[in-house]
Amino acid sequence: MFIETESTPNPATLKFLPGQDVMGSRGTADFAEAEGAERSPLAERLFRLEGVSRIFLGADFVTVTKSDEADWQSLRPQVLGAIMEHFMAGRPVLAEALDAEEEEDTDPADAEVVAQIKDLLDTRVRPAVAGDGGDIVFRGFRDGIVRLRMQGACSGCPSSSATLKHGVESMLRHYVPEVVAVEQVEA
Repeated sequence: MFIETESTPNPATLKFLPGQDVMGSRGTADFAEAEGAERSPLAERLFRLEGVSRIFLGADFVTVTKSDEADWQSLRPQVLGAIMEHFMAGRPVLAEALDAEEEEDTDPADAEVVAQIKDLLDTRVRPAVAGDGGDIVFRGFRDGIVRLRMQGACSGCPSSSATLKHGVESMLRHYVPEVVAVEQVEA
């Protein structure tokens, strides 16, 4: 099994591509800490490595964020070994189904605008963000403000605020006049 490794805009995060489905069409899973990772045997195994601080599971990739004390020179081979061992053993990525999606904060009167925002995010933003090892999730729209949560490599990335303000906000304001701002929300 050959696993590709790619850097991400976040220097603390690497993207690992095992050459097969990780989450496939089941969405994504973001584990900000070891607590809660028991629902994913893969995430649980990776958190056992000293220096791993966050795991994000995408359609066909795994992003791993290291702690400030860890260095990729020693951690990268350990992560590669854990991912390879997991897939070679045929273990499931998830032991149980993901929890239901969090409720979105929207006004029913804005349904058409929300649909436009989600379509733009799904077609123009999320593919690019996934390419960098992360995801961006719609959390709400009220009073012209779009609330988004960054996941994976994008969570905690030094450039994520700039990406939201200069990239996502500018695009949404251009195509959806009702949008006045974009805010990042935490999990």
